[in-house]
Parts: sequence; C-alpha cells; structure tokens
Amino acid sequence: MTATPTSVPTPTPTSSSRLVDLFELGLDAPICLTWELTYACNLACAHCLSSSGRRDPRELSTAEAEAVIDELEAMQVFYVNIGGGEPTVRPDFWELLDYATAHHVGVKFSTNGVRITPGAAERLARNDYVDVQISLDGATADVNDAVRGPGSYSTAVRALERLAAAGMKNVKISVVCTRHNIPQLDAFKALADRYGAQLRLTRLRPSGRGADVWDDLHPTAAQQRELYDWLLAHGENVLTGDSFFHLSAYGQALPGLNLCGAGRVVCLIDPVGDVYACPFAIHDEFLAGNVREPGGFRGVWRDSELFRRLRTPQHGGACSSCGFYDTCKGGCMAAKFFTGLPLDGPDPECVQGYGAERLARRDTARLPKPSGDHSRRPVDLVLTRRPPVSECAESPLAGLDPTPTGKGGTHG
Repeated sequence: MTATPTSVPTPTPTSSSRLVDLFELGLDAPICLTWELTYACNLACAHCLSSSGRRDPRELSTAEAEAVIDELEAMQVFYVNIGGGEPTVRPDFWELLDYATAHHVGVKFSTNGVRITPGAAERLARNDYVDVQISLDGATADVNDAVRGPGSYSTAVRALERLAAAGMKNVKISVVCTRHNIPQLDAFKALADRYGAQLRLTRLRPSGRGADVWDDLHPTAAQQRELYDWLLAHGENVLTGDSFFHLSAYGQALPGLNLCGAGRVVCLIDPVGDVYACPFAIHDEFLAGNVREPGGFRGVWRDSELFRRLRTPQHGGACSSCGFYDTCKGGCMAAKFFTGLPLDGPDPECVQGYGAERLARRDTARLPKPSGDHSRRPVDLVLTRRPPVSECAESPLAGLDPTPTGKGGTHG
C-alpha cells in the first residue's frame, strides 16, 4: 500500500518529508479500519459509542461481509478492528474471522468475553493473525460494573483466564479512560501483566450513549495531566490507538501519529454497510457512503466527496495562533462535534483550557445526536449498578447456544 493521496496531487518525497505529512493527505487504502459487525449486544454500557443493544435486521449478510473482505484483501488493508455491539454473538462471527485471516486480512476484535469459552480460546490461540481485545473499564468489579453492567467484570476476567490457559499471545485489555478509572492505571497494568496481555487505553468520546454521560465521566483536568505523565512513563509498552494526541499540547508528543486520521488512514463500516469517516462520529455529517453501492468499499474510500474534503490541507481555525497547534492539531473531530464545538476550534479537553471556555458558552439545547440508537432500554444518566436488561424481540443471543463447545463456537 502506498501513501498516494486521493484528493490532491501526489507530493514529491524529499529527505525532509515526514510520514505523518503524507498520512494527512490520505492513503490509497486505510491502514486499518473499524468494522462493527452487529449492533446486537448482551450488555448496555453507559458510554457505548454505537448505542448498541438490538440487532439491526438490515445488517450485512455473510456473503456481503465476505465480499467486503475480498475488497480489503485486494486493497492490501493490513487489518480490521472488529467490534459492535458484541461481535461474537453474530452467528457467522467465527466463519468471517476465518475467512478474513485466510484472505490475508488480520483481525483485531473487541469483546466483553461473553462467548470466550475454553474451546473458543484454544481456537483463537491457533491463529497467529488474530488479536483479542477484552473490554474492561475498571480494574475492580465495582468501577467496571457501574459502567458496563453487573457481572461484566467477572465475565471479562474469566475470558482472560481462558485465553491465558490456551496460550493465546495476542491479547489486549482495552480500557476507556474515565474519571473513575484513571486512579487505577497501575492496577490495569498489573492485571494485564498477570494474564500476559498488553494494556490498551483509549479516550472516552461523547458519542452514542457516551454523549449522555460524558460530562460526568470524562477525566478532570488534573487527571488528564496524570494520564499524560503516566503515558510518557509507560507509553512504549501501552497501546493508545493514537487517541490522546490532544494531550501532546502539554509539551512532549506522545508515541503515535498525533493526528486525526478520519477519512485519511482510518474509517468505520457499520453493521448495515454505511461507511463513516471516524469510528467515533456515527452521524450523517460524517457518512461517506455504503459498501452496497456500486463501487463497493473501494469506491467510497477513494471517491467520497467527504473523504476528499478531509484529505485537503486543513487550517487551524481558532487554534492556529496557539503555539501547540502543530503538536495537537486541534484535537479530536468527534469530541468537538458531539459537544457542540466548531470543528475548527479547540478540543473540549484542550489542556491549555481553551476548550473549557468554549464549552461554557455552547448551546446545550442544540447538541447533535447520533444517527441511530439501538439501545434496548433507556440508559440512566446517573451511573449506578443496573439490573440485567430484559429480553426483547431482537435479543442479541436469540438462537445462539450460550455455551458453545468443540472448536469454540457455532455458526448458527
């Protein structure tokens, strides 16, 4: 895969060219993409980016999903980040995982661990092209379960135990950083070390149901600094998905590209085939097309008007006069959009304080809402331990054997 931009003339490489400068102009294919296979989920996490819960009956069929994988192979996409919803409750999950890796597309998938049986763990351990990311938002059950639901901590830890017992090497503990778990960073690292896993920290975005709890959950200014210092000390051994580049305005850049890759090097495919510029911005404003349209995913990636616009040189807007703009690039597009801030303005968590000034002046009655809500029940704004969700007509576990055996799962 080459770093040829799709919307501007190809730059002439020089000895002073930075790779990040080429990335800003867009690539022939994404370095990786996020693919939400289903909105079905057995949990109702308070901060869910995609407001998952119920399966959408329009989701891509097995054949359509395999056709997308064929395109990704032809485009030489390195790997896909598969999520949801809970991807493993989709009946053809194991079939699609095997199809992807057989077609030279690596798979990193996020799961709450509900279907990581001993057999599934053994199956995953035999595939060198698969990474498993266990979602855990508290190093203790009380912190985790307040956000992810009762019993979710024990489910995740049981999955980690089974993967470790099976000898699975590519295991991550994936943590969304909140003001309740920032004090547990060392405990998260110890937990990862205990199970031979790698710690992955990501930023809380005000997207999906997360928009409703962002004000209460996002780290305080003091915790942002605490996180920054911790990442400087541990960053070489901790993954971040490049999601904390706004913190680089403290001075020293964190490891990673330190830029918004939306529509340039990353994008999202949702369960019904819609392609969005950013995994954290599921809104019509950032909808680039659909893989079911003529031209498929390749056509959307290379010809979308939205992606062309994102790949043109960006100006700093209100941030251009800030001495840290070249470091933080104005922060996260999705975080600004869903908190009602202008896209050419400061990040709502700008460490220089400019975002807080803008937040104080915003019109909260006109905040944008996500394009779809797939929740099975209203989510309380006050974070308390919630009872298990009730059954519904589109139960995410309908028709599935809750305790698969043999090779690790059934295909339904």
